[in-house]
Amino acid sequence: MKKIIMIIGAIILTLSLPLSSTAASTQRFPDVAPSHHFAEAVNDFAARNIIGGYPDGTFKPGNPITRGQAAAIIAKLTKLDMTKIKNPGFKDVSTANGYYKAIAALAEAGIISGYGDGRYGPNDSVTRGQFASILVKAFDLPRYDFHSIKNPFRDIHVSQSHGENILILYKLGITTGTSPNTFGINAAVTRGQAAKLMKATEEKKPSMVTLEAEDVGMDEIAGVRGKTDTDLYESVMVYEKPGYTKTKIQLIPLKEGKGTLNVSGLMLTGVPYVSPNERVYKKYQVQVKKVSGVLKLTLQETDDYLPTEAPLEMSADEKVQNISLSTVDGKIVSDNVAFNNCPSNISWTDNMCIKIDQPGEYIATARFVTGDEVRYAVEAKLPENAYFNYYIQTMRERRSYTFDVEKLFERDEYYDKVAAKNIGKHTIDTANANEIATITRDPGTNVFHVTAKKIGVVEVDFEHVVEGRLGQVGDDTEGQTWGMRIEVQQLGGLTGIKLSKKYEFYR
Repeated sequence: MKKIIMIIGAIILTLSLPLSSTAASTQRFPDVAPSHHFAEAVNDFAARNIIGGYPDGTFKPGNPITRGQAAAIIAKLTKLDMTKIKNPGFKDVSTANGYYKAIAALAEAGIISGYGDGRYGPNDSVTRGQFASILVKAFDLPRYDFHSIKNPFRDIHVSQSHGENILILYKLGITTGTSPNTFGINAAVTRGQAAKLMKATEEKKPSMVTLEAEDVGMDEIAGVRGKTDTDLYESVMVYEKPGYTKTKIQLIPLKEGKGTLNVSGLMLTGVPYVSPNERVYKKYQVQVKKVSGVLKLTLQETDDYLPTEAPLEMSADEKVQNISLSTVDGKIVSDNVAFNNCPSNISWTDNMCIKIDQPGEYIATARFVTGDEVRYAVEAKLPENAYFNYYIQTMRERRSYTFDVEKLFERDEYYDKVAAKNIGKHTIDTANANEIATITRDPGTNVFHVTAKKIGVVEVDFEHVVEGRLGQVGDDTEGQTWGMRIEVQQLGGLTGIKLSKKYEFYR
């Protein structure tokens, strides 16, 4: 049963009726010339009664904006409720202060805070770092992780209190630095600059869906997993900070299309030390559509599963002509299954993948262009934790296997080829190896012959290790192979032999 839980498209904040281009560009203050880079923002906000000038009719764009002024503008701009407010208790902000309601509303929303000595400092100037944090919180911008953004600024680092928020503004194109490689985190923000920054934040805030625990029927969200469409939308986990925000998920659509989302969380028992919290999992179909030029993301809760790829191990010289699929009891599912190349987690093999759309045990038969056939056992189980894809196990039928040890290294990013040809003597390090498989080696070569007998693992050590690197350049791991594991498996009534390295990473 499907249940639509929300249709949300958090579009760029709409704060008032649209302005005509004439109204937005009308010069409101004699000291804000149309040529000033902040003029459009100042005039727009003035027309919307978001900001005002001084009694003499000027705006004084070069004056530093104060913490009180910033609070008043942000509260109006984000339409915070300033009627039902709790006194934040700042000792230098009385209820008679002209900025009291705005400061109280922002403090209650977790957008601003005071100093350690209990003051707020309404007349203090706002620094560029502080203003970045205010904008991120006030507009609920995506809380991208510091390390996920390329940092161009020498004066910004991860341990700074405003560093992450500065990079969020930079990533979204809201602001740059005071120079190509400095942000000027402690420089004061002028009134003109503040107007331009706020206007840019309005315009560049991405379309976004924010999920809190109650939105997904949970008491507490724990995380997001099982996302299958990495380019359809971004998911950002925001973890709870007292007085700042609840734990929530931000979903930023990137393009039109359909995808999936898994959410995990807790249902709290409310009885400490008696019953444990219950972890729950939910899954949603995701759809992104463009509406009036803006991407909107919608979620639909579902119990459906998705067809899941089952990898069939092939060697590089095996060319598939046809794959048929049947159940283990012989019922034909398809005599011509669609197949495609897919990544292999075994470095020396290729994979050909077929899709399984129902749980069960199957036999896939691959016919090669040579006329040879190979059978594969395929098992598809319902996944744990409400994921979309089945848990898949596959095994190539292989009761005997002949291979050269160098096959283990064929697709490594690098390996010592001389050492791979000179592993020296081998030692079988499993007591009952003869009960599991018969293992022989051609004299003077690295060619082994294995014949399966029963389920089990035989460990073989090499006299000489082979150094090498696994993975791709920039994402590789160095280490040494000092032996191999020969595993006899059974699945779906078939028997197979699997080969793997005994590999040790260098620390």
